[in-house]
Amino acid sequence: MTKKDGLTYAGAGVDIDAGNAMVESIRPLVRATRRPGADAEIGGFGGLFDLKAAGFRDPILVAANDGVGTKVRIAIETGVHDTIGVDLVAMCVNDLVVQGAEPLFFLDYYAAGKLDPKAAAEVVRGIAKGCVEAGAALIGGETAEMPGHYQGADYDLAGFAVGAVERDRLLPRRDLEAGDRILGLPSSGVHSNGFSLVRKIVANAALDWRAPAPFDPSMTLGEALLTPTRIYVKQILFALRQNDGIKALAHITGGGFPDNLPRVLPTDLACVIDLPAIPVPPVFRWLAASGGASEAEMLRTFNCGVGMVVIAARSKAADVVRALTEAGEAPIELGEIAARAGDSQVVYRGALGL
Repeated sequence: MTKKDGLTYAGAGVDIDAGNAMVESIRPLVRATRRPGADAEIGGFGGLFDLKAAGFRDPILVAANDGVGTKVRIAIETGVHDTIGVDLVAMCVNDLVVQGAEPLFFLDYYAAGKLDPKAAAEVVRGIAKGCVEAGAALIGGETAEMPGHYQGADYDLAGFAVGAVERDRLLPRRDLEAGDRILGLPSSGVHSNGFSLVRKIVANAALDWRAPAPFDPSMTLGEALLTPTRIYVKQILFALRQNDGIKALAHITGGGFPDNLPRVLPTDLACVIDLPAIPVPPVFRWLAASGGASEAEMLRTFNCGVGMVVIAARSKAADVVRALTEAGEAPIELGEIAARAGDSQVVYRGALGL
């Protein structure tokens, strides 16, 4: 029995029926991410994955989770929701592949003050697209409606990915040595880091998201800044299978070169980076000029044009370059590994072309 005019969950701002309808609407998107080991069906209490069906013999599981930071505010303010999901997947699966792992499956968490089924479905469309690009199955997720916690059209995202790598192929390898070559893979732009600074620069410049981008007038500023993070998974996995020349990989996210490169180095080695070799995209030159940001600040906040770093054995660097090129990449020769000579494990030569 219920009391007349009693309170209901819907009256408190949570519409369970809308959530269920949204889940039904995204089923075809989710099914498109099927892969060996997962049927990509949603609706159960947990997602299933069959490692044996995926072909592994002695696997190490690798897990990663991440969000998209305040880049999500640009998606909210522009009403463009179908790319931010690609970013969410990219930030997780790129962290898997740097350890040599093949992404297996992905789960997402979407939270909003009031569920907008259309916007949520567009976000999931991007997630599914990213999963297909990474070869990962979208096997589950959670949609949370939280009135009073998020305001207006606000929402936030989190992603969780699991991959696997054969035990004897785990990266980084322990045989890094002076003379090994450093390669860079180009980014698509700002990716998903540093957007609190990006938004501050845009606000100080009094620019509207619908205005032409100062660094690319063919697009609006919002469209340009929402360019999705690149997913490097299939290219790197292809190169890893071609030869054993790759010793380490580093995903260049928040913290840039100085914080991410040391994560794959032994304490007695350093990366020597030739900054003039980096083809800096126009967006970074504009951000530096408009924000008055120093070269050091740019290098520690943004990827500045290199989203992934590959460390290759000196004797096999040419083979690695060839394999990455065959996979569709355009590797940049960035420098080499050297004996550490001071406090820093990242040493720069020359200047960035800002």
